[in-house]
Amino acid sequence: MLENIDVILFRPKYPENIGSVARACLNMGCGQIVLVDPWNWDQGKALPLATHHAGHLLENIRIHGTLAEALAPYSFAYGTTARTGGWRQGIQTPEEAAPRIVEQRNAGGTIAIVFGPEDKGLTNEETDLCNQLLTIPTTDNLTSLNLSQAVMVVLYECFKKSLAKPFKVAGQPKDRYINSEEREVLFNQLRETLIEIDFLNKDNPEYFMLPLKRFFNRINPRLNEYNLLMGLCRQMRRIVNIAKNDRS
Repeated sequence: MLENIDVILFRPKYPENIGSVARACLNMGCGQIVLVDPWNWDQGKALPLATHHAGHLLENIRIHGTLAEALAPYSFAYGTTARTGGWRQGIQTPEEAAPRIVEQRNAGGTIAIVFGPEDKGLTNEETDLCNQLLTIPTTDNLTSLNLSQAVMVVLYECFKKSLAKPFKVAGQPKDRYINSEEREVLFNQLRETLIEIDFLNKDNPEYFMLPLKRFFNRINPRLNEYNLLMGLCRQMRRIVNIAKNDRS
C-alpha cells in the first residue's frame, strides 16, 4: 500500500478528472488527494467517476491556495512533466523513480507526487518546488496523458515496488501430470473412438496412432485435461451409437 505517498493536483480544471484520479488512487492504495487552487471543484460531479468505493477519498480531500503551501509538510516532492529538455535535466521515468520513492517512504519520509493542470502542465517555477521530475514515455504523436491515466501509471510503479513480494497471478491450480497407466487408458479410448468415427484405419490403427501418441507425450497432459479428453471420447462414442441405432 502507498501510505504517506500523496497525490497533489495543481489547478485541476475538471471535477470529473478528480473523480477518476480518486478511483486510481484507491486501486493503488494511495489514501490522500490534495487539490491546489482547483478551478471548478464540485464533489457531486466528481463522485460518479470515483464510484462509491472511492467516495471517501473525495470527502477527505485537502485544498490549498498555493503549491508551496501544499508541499510544505512533505519530505520529498516529485513533479510530473511531459516536456523534457532545456533546463529540465535528470528527469526519470516512474519505473526508475519508484524504488527511491518507496525507499524514502519506508525510511519515514512523506512523499508528494505533483500533477499539473490538464491543459498546460507544471511551469518551470512550479517544477522548481519539486525535488525530482518524472515523465511518462509516450509516442511523439501525443505526449500528454489524461490526468487519471498519468496518476495511475506513476502510482502503479510505486505500488509494485512497495510489495513485500513480487505480484504473481495466482491462476487456476494445476493438476498433476497423468501417469503411465492413465496415459495408456487415454490412448486406448482415443483409438477406439477414432475407429468408430472412421478416422483411423481399422486394419492398422496402432500405426496411425503414433503421431497422436507423440503429440500427447510432448504436451504432457494433466489430470484435468485427461478427464476432459476422456469425457469427449465418451460423448462422441455415445453419439455414434445413437446414430447406429437410429439407422437400424
